[in-house]
Amino acid sequence: MKFRAILFDVGSVLVQDTDTSYRDAWAERLDVSPDTLGDLVFASDVAARAAVGEASYQAVWEHVAEELGLDAETLAQLERDFWRGDQVDETLAGFLRSLRGDYITGLLSNAWPNARQRFTEEFGLADAVDVMIISAEVGVCKPDPRIYEMALERVGVAAETVIFLDDLIENVIAAKALGICALHYQTTPRAMAAITRLLDR
Repeated sequence: MKFRAILFDVGSVLVQDTDTSYRDAWAERLDVSPDTLGDLVFASDVAARAAVGEASYQAVWEHVAEELGLDAETLAQLERDFWRGDQVDETLAGFLRSLRGDYITGLLSNAWPNARQRFTEEFGLADAVDVMIISAEVGVCKPDPRIYEMALERVGVAAETVIFLDDLIENVIAAKALGICALHYQTTPRAMAAITRLLDR
């Protein structure tokens, strides 16, 4: 089979939380568990609405401030430190860059309204891809089939000619149901080896 497009997830794939010490220190300072702090940011109703473009990035943090009773200065410090452990996996990003030109490359990410700016300016991923499909911009999240259909329309190729890499198995299963060649990300070496094998067939 001749593959024509390769799509990568971002969070926990191209961008890894490599250092949890900043979040752990804040959890201790705020007298909550690290999981509780993470859920306040990522698992609230506001965060879910932000992921489909129905709430702003700032609204997520306003919710965190309200729940934890934080003043504006403390919230700003928490927000800054919360993301400090996020780092681009340069090996995987470089691999994706190397495929661009021979294949259509893209990002397919559940992310908030500020994601395109962050992926471009902070993480420097714009030159690795031809397209970015971001849930907040299209109004639907993985594993909803509609976001994969939007991605296929955006890259303009048939599902069976697309390789998709994601760390969440439910997203992989949903993509496979549409005929996409979806791979479950576990480690970068394994992901790169699996994609290389597929492309060398």
